[in-house]
Amino acid sequence: MKLKTIFFVILFGTFFVACKNEKSEKKVETKKSLKDFMVGNWETQYIKIEMPTVNKTDSTSVFEDDFSKPNTGRAQSTYNNDGTFSAWFKQPDGKKVGETKGTWKTKGDSLYVDYPYLGKQVQAWYFIKQNDNKFEGKVVYDWDGDGEFDDTLQMKSKRIDL
Repeated sequence: MKLKTIFFVILFGTFFVACKNEKSEKKVETKKSLKDFMVGNWETQYIKIEMPTVNKTDSTSVFEDDFSKPNTGRAQSTYNNDGTFSAWFKQPDGKKVGETKGTWKTKGDSLYVDYPYLGKQVQAWYFIKQNDNKFEGKVVYDWDGDGEFDDTLQMKSKRIDL
């Protein structure tokens, strides 16, 4: 009788562990690496930049834009598999303006971008939270150019077809 009980416990335990491992493997397979996830075309739907020390003062300035409203311009970008990207602003009439090109790479859940903007070289690390064909990004950087890396940018983007 004891032999049957031990055999049953071992069999059940092995089955339970195998099922648990199979579920874990499926979870790992469904999530893409950030590098694979980022390749493609994106459109920013929302952006918010909080700048607590604008012009070396104790005043906080907030820039916020919701690009998902009808008849507004669209911030768009394309991330290529070779580590290059381009970004631009698409006006309501379809005209592309302000295009810039740069490089990108990932590490874990972080996206590093390097590109020229308004005469300066931007080199920033974004924390990226993947969500199906959308992502949320957050970075602390010196967006107001006051020499302090204390400005927080938050953005929400979705994958698009161009």
